Amino acid sequence: EKHCLVILRIVCFLLEKDTRSTSIQAADSTAINGSITPTDKRIGFLGLGLMGSGVVSNLLKMGHVVTVWNRTAEKCDLFIQEGARLGRTPAEVVSMCDITFSCVSDPKAARDLVLGPSGVLQGIRPGKCYIEMSTVDPETITELAQVITSRGGRFLEAPVSGSQQLSNDGMLVIVAAGDRSVYEDCSSCFQAMGKTSFFIGEAGNAARMMLILNMVQGSFMATIAEGLTLAQATGQSQQTFLDILCHGQMASTFVDQKCQNILQGNFKPDYYLKHIQKDLRLAISMGDSVNHPTPMAAAANEVYKRAKALDQSDNDMSAVYRAYIH
Repeated sequence: EKHCLVILRIVCFLLEKDTRSTSIQAADSTAINGSITPTDKRIGFLGLGLMGSGVVSNLLKMGHVVTVWNRTAEKCDLFIQEGARLGRTPAEVVSMCDITFSCVSDPKAARDLVLGPSGVLQGIRPGKCYIEMSTVDPETITELAQVITSRGGRFLEAPVSGSQQLSNDGMLVIVAAGDRSVYEDCSSCFQAMGKTSFFIGEAGNAARMMLILNMVQGSFMATIAEGLTLAQATGQSQQTFLDILCHGQMASTFVDQKCQNILQGNFKPDYYLKHIQKDLRLAISMGDSVNHPTPMAAAANEVYKRAKALDQSDNDMSAVYRAYIH
């Protein structure tokens, strides 16, 4: 029941019209404000994709000392110019830093980063903190937590809900679980990257929560695309549909921006379609593991798979629209 309330709070944060006007004050969350004193701990960051890039920029802007690594090394150049230090391998970053964050694409990438050659595990020493920000399944989190703590490391999962734009703006929602003391040590980092953060207990809980949230978001996006195309098919104005939608109870920045981008044919990725499909797939699998039906998510997943077959994987999740018009 407590976790259901957390889901509702996070959804409200994601859908609110003015994302800067509201904050949550609750026992299991930390409201973010504009006054940040950066930690004196050395911060590492692995993975400079759509989400990670904005996070690192905001950590640097708020005065944190950050060492970065990315599989494609050229992506590090901009951050070096902004004051970041360069790590040659994940192991080197962890060795150099007190707290290391990781934000990569999927469970395999998360495992490889920790367990692979020159990986995180080789740099872990007693007291080192590792924070997994990737959206992965709870089984992956359990495995990573076990191997990190077996070396004396401290582990926290902290996946984020949001988009590239929200990451750039420092307005992500952070959902954390695992070692509470690591969560507290990361306070200034979470303030720099997000508008609020939640701590929801033992490792694995944040992965479960994030998959549920992204399942809802992905299903919602597919339904919006279905509505837009049905409006067109029945001779209705898509713009009028959007105008009415955005003046009703479902009005949100998310709906407005995604629909306007669809109507403009702008599918520049803010959250990759292939990643939301991955999240739906993992959420459905999680439902299967506890014998819980997920028919809405399963239907949405098929539409995203159709969009991927139409070469939309690297476009924004809103490109699911194209699955309905081809």
